Formats: sequence, structure tokens, C-alpha cells
Amino acid sequence: MSDAANRITEIINANPVVLYMKGTKSMPQCGFSSRVAGVLNYMGVDFADVNVLADEDLRQGIKEFSDWPTIPQLYVKGEFVGGCDIITEMTLSGELDTLFDESGVTYDKDAADKIREANG
Repeated sequence: MSDAANRITEIINANPVVLYMKGTKSMPQCGFSSRVAGVLNYMGVDFADVNVLADEDLRQGIKEFSDWPTIPQLYVKGEFVGGCDIITEMTLSGELDTLFDESGVTYDKDAADKIREANG
């Protein structure tokens, strides 16, 4: 396993929810990263953010690790969940709530409902 893959594995194993993104949760550097971080922040999810723009090895390594070509990438309990489109769909359908419930991840259910109401 490469050094990047080892670091990725360590990060996702050490944190229940991890978002590999461009920028940080407080200052996203692209619209897709901003959307996913915004959803997680609004729902009150405690997540680790990994800025792939700060490390080219991680930026390429995460794509190879997940076999997924785009960033952001969300991991919950060590499992790859998806990118922006998938997270958006899961949020609107309630599947993300279910995943968080099943994974023991704390989030604000009322906030999740407000997202669906605003986009319904």
C-alpha cells in the first residue's frame, strides 16, 4: 500500500465521519465541496475535513483509494459513501439520516428535515 493509502486508511479509521474535500469545512474551495460540507455543518455532524489541495499525494491518492474520480468524497465509519451528487440525493431522500442512525453518528434531525422541506 502506498504512503497516501496508508494515511487515508489511518484518517478514516480514526474518525467516524471524514470528508475529503477541496478546502476546509470552514472555507471550502469549490462548489461541490461547499455543498457537502454545508449539509454536514447544517446538520451538526462532527466530521474531519481533509483538504486535498494542501497535499497532491492525498489528492490523487484518495481517487485511487476509492476508485472514484471526483472530490469531495464522504466516508462514514470507514466506508466510502459517495461524492456531491450522491450525498445530495441521500440527504433529500432521507437515506443519509438512515446511514447516520445505523452508524451511530449524531446529527440534527430537525435540520435534516428543514433541508428536505426547502428542497421539496
